[in-house]
Order: sequence, then structure tokens, then C-alpha cells
Amino acid sequence: MRRFKAVTISVLALLCAATLPAQAESVEWKELSVSASAYNSVPWQTTADKPAVAAWGDELRPGMRAIAVSRDLVDQGLTHGARVKIEGLPGVYVVRDKMASRWNNKIDIYMGKDVQAAREWGVQKDIQISWAEPNDS
Repeated sequence: MRRFKAVTISVLALLCAATLPAQAESVEWKELSVSASAYNSVPWQTTADKPAVAAWGDELRPGMRAIAVSRDLVDQGLTHGARVKIEGLPGVYVVRDKMASRWNNKIDIYMGKDVQAAREWGVQKDIQISWAEPNDS
């Protein structure tokens, strides 16, 4: 009897959810070619006493799909929280950090504490990225 109630409740929940209007977020994807390097949350690669704390205050943890962006890209709309697709990498990354002002047209891909993976990535030029900006319309 308990299983029947649980199944009934689950089916009712699904039916209610299915009848709600779809509120898909409308986004516009922008594209750009950038240089891409990789970084880690280790003290010698950061300027902070807390290497896992990013410029906007986010706490980075190994396994996160996060990136830092050069400040000129922030000015172009690639701001904190933006979702980013990176050519050659699976999934979607989120802007969580800013790079030093000396960098231009560049992203830095967070690779946790795996320094070897970051070294293997190296610096790659002309990587295509696309990012989502909410569409107000």
C-alpha cells in the first residue's frame, strides 16, 4: 500500500509539473576567438592568501567548471556568472574569476589542484568560445 501511495504521489507531481507553462530562459549566444590558458588554486599561482577564493568572492573547488576572464572581456559582457562553452572541452563553464589587468582577450580555465593538467593544456591561441547573455525581450 505504501508503494502505491508513493507512486501515486510521484505521478501526480509529474502531471502538475507538466501542466505548468514552460518558462525556458531566452538567451543570446555570443562568439569570440580568445587565447586560453589554465590555472590552479595553489598559492604560487595566485596573489591571494586564500588561493581558492576568486576575484568576485566565489570559492573554487576541484571539479568545478569555472574560468577567469581578462578584464576587457568583462567589458564585452563576459561577466560574473556567465555560462561559457569552450571549443575542445565538454560541458559549460561559468565565469567565476577575473584575471590581472595586464591580460587581454584571454580566458584561464580552472583545473583545481591538478597542476600537471594545467601544464598539459598550456596556452592555446584562437580558441572559439561562446557565452550566454540573458535576453531581456
